[in-house]
Amino acid sequence: MKGKLYLIPSPLGEYAPELVLPGAVLEVACSLKTFVVEEVRTARRFLSAAGLKGHIDELTFHTLNEHTAPEEVARLATLFDAGDVGLISEAGLPAVADPGAALVALCHEKGIEVVPLVGPSSLMLALMASGLNGQSFAFRGYLPAKTDERRAALKDVEHLSKQLNQSQIFIETPYRNDALLADMLKYLQPGTRLCVAADITLPGAFIRTRTVAQWRREPITIGKRPCVFIILV
Repeated sequence: MKGKLYLIPSPLGEYAPELVLPGAVLEVACSLKTFVVEEVRTARRFLSAAGLKGHIDELTFHTLNEHTAPEEVARLATLFDAGDVGLISEAGLPAVADPGAALVALCHEKGIEVVPLVGPSSLMLALMASGLNGQSFAFRGYLPAKTDERRAALKDVEHLSKQLNQSQIFIETPYRNDALLADMLKYLQPGTRLCVAADITLPGAFIRTRTVAQWRREPITIGKRPCVFIILV
């Protein structure tokens, strides 16, 4: 009988896993011997803090990131012949805005059971705390990096939000956070509400929702912190 794929959440920052992950999740993580991870060093550090300190060298790690070719993903199917496998992303929930989704899709194709475990999602935590529409929302991923394309994308997202009364959620590479925020304040309508949610669950967490006009009067610098942006017209 083939093993199962366990989707193991990880903290959104460097702190004790038990602060955000249930004990049962940590027990499952510590019971596994084979892992598919986005970054081996980060995964080793997380599992050590989760309860496997001193036993990390007994584990087997396989990398799956944005550079992994489809044929390499396909070869991971053989791992389940030997037992259960854990999938760990860099931070938060595996397979959500994460290349691990390719392994989940493969498991469904091969009839391998997928078991999602409870953990933090920066997208959902930001939406919860935003005060914006939690009944209808869409995750847009990354907006284009080029200014002209980004301006057009922001206008499109704003139009959709107004048309559907729908919260629009997106993220950015941390070093481009402030460039994106500057473009939003420049191109979005003054009355559009914008939530900026940075370093969620960390001691320096910043979550605030204001209109674009209010942000223009009191702009901020986000810096290279993990950040989620949400708009609602």
